[in-house]
Amino acid sequence: MTAGTHGPGDEPAEAGEPLDGVRGEPTRPARRARSVRESLASIVLTFEIVVVFLAALVIWGLSREDGGAFGLPTWAPLAAGGVVILGLVVTIPLLRYEWAYVLGWALQVLLLASGLLNPAMFVVGALFGGMWAYCMIVGARIDRARAADAAAVADPGKESE
Repeated sequence: MTAGTHGPGDEPAEAGEPLDGVRGEPTRPARRARSVRESLASIVLTFEIVVVFLAALVIWGLSREDGGAFGLPTWAPLAAGGVVILGLVVTIPLLRYEWAYVLGWALQVLLLASGLLNPAMFVVGALFGGMWAYCMIVGARIDRARAADAAAVADPGKESE
């Protein structure tokens, strides 16, 4: 084809049409913007899933045949680890809601309390609790700064007042 001539599929896309040239298929809606706090929280919870899985295996492996810690059956650490992992997995997509952060705090306390079964878990729980607190504080601070910057761009006259 020569310059200036267009074939049947060369027309520019009209407003609302997908750019890939496929007609009749709706375009995807824009993804919801995630806050920094939500992103950091999901990263911490994802790492916790791996650590809780491995910790449940360690506590199960260290339990005696006649019963584990506090006289619990030997399968109890695996079941408890599975429940905590399920809680972590369910919490990650719920972080778009404010109440899910309270659930995240509860999971941090639960991880710290697992130190009663194996004292090394006190250290693990304290480390993850510290990371969770840091992510909540710093993530919220960055989100506030971004919101203030966006407000200043949207209404530049308010900044001078």
